[in-house]
Amino acid sequence: MRITQGTFSYLPDLTDAEIAAQIDYALGKGWSVSVEHTDDPHPRNVYWEMWGMPMFDLKDAAGAMMEIKACRRTFPSHYVKVNAFEATQGWESTRLSFIVQRPAAEPGFRVVRQEVAGRAVRYTVESYAVDRPEGSRY
Repeated sequence: MRITQGTFSYLPDLTDAEIAAQIDYALGKGWSVSVEHTDDPHPRNVYWEMWGMPMFDLKDAAGAMMEIKACRRTFPSHYVKVNAFEATQGWESTRLSFIVQRPAAEPGFRVVRQEVAGRAVRYTVESYAVDRPEGSRY
């Protein structure tokens, strides 16, 4: 199972040089960059843990790459992603987001069926990662 969230998720993993090129592109557009990580990549888990502070005044990709590498060393079995945020009035949202690290084994998701009142059936998507407590999922 390969988690497909964000830009480039259907492509092979990006190299560090390709990651730096995408960060340079974002910085060239005037977007600020941040790094996030999680061990629960559920599609509705949009609030990953932020690594450090958003980098608003970055001039080149070297600073962001340093933060990505530090996050990878600290959380070698987590998903790590880069976000690029545009603060221009009228946009004020994430313009680019892509995963830069994945765990060696991605457990995937299961569909949980629940019968409710009447003959109705509800389905929920649940991550296999949550079978273990936080911090020991990978």
